[in-house]
Amino acid sequence: MTDDSHYLNALLNNDAKVIKAIYKDNFYKVRLFVCSNKGQQEDAEDIFQKALMQLAVRYKKEKFVIKSSFEAYLFTVCKNLWRRELNKSKIKVTKDAIIELKDDNHDMALAVLEQKRWELFTETLELISENCKQILKLYFAKTSYAEMMVKFNYNSETVVRQRVFKCKNSLKEHVKKDNRFKNLIEL
Repeated sequence: MTDDSHYLNALLNNDAKVIKAIYKDNFYKVRLFVCSNKGQQEDAEDIFQKALMQLAVRYKKEKFVIKSSFEAYLFTVCKNLWRRELNKSKIKVTKDAIIELKDDNHDMALAVLEQKRWELFTETLELISENCKQILKLYFAKTSYAEMMVKFNYNSETVVRQRVFKCKNSLKEHVKKDNRFKNLIEL
């Protein structure tokens, strides 16, 4: 775990020198990700700016600790925000007679909630057995049961399915036991 609170404090205090360094060191990765996933330079700029603002607002409200590097955390926030934008654009219906007003505060609150859920998930994933971690990482990466059967030397795909089921349940139980869970479920 690193102490990257100086980045968060710089965002809160509008420290131009540190913010410029954050852009210099991190924006290119975000631009590459966004542009590789149906976005443009302007989209990447918007997402990066929203992510920095989200981090500053959240840090001002609750002094959270980043458990990975600041760069990795910022990139994850940007990826989640961009995926959210893509999902919103999928479900938009365009009609000339209807104009939808955009509520940035609501979007920001949902993005923060999403980020907190991701943090709870990744932290909880570390609490389950090493075997379950490996199985679920492959499962979430959409690895076939046949490939998993070979990798773990199981007798059949049914055994893999049962193992995935047990590991998912173990993860769920750990998540539900966490004190943050009740605050993060959607109402």
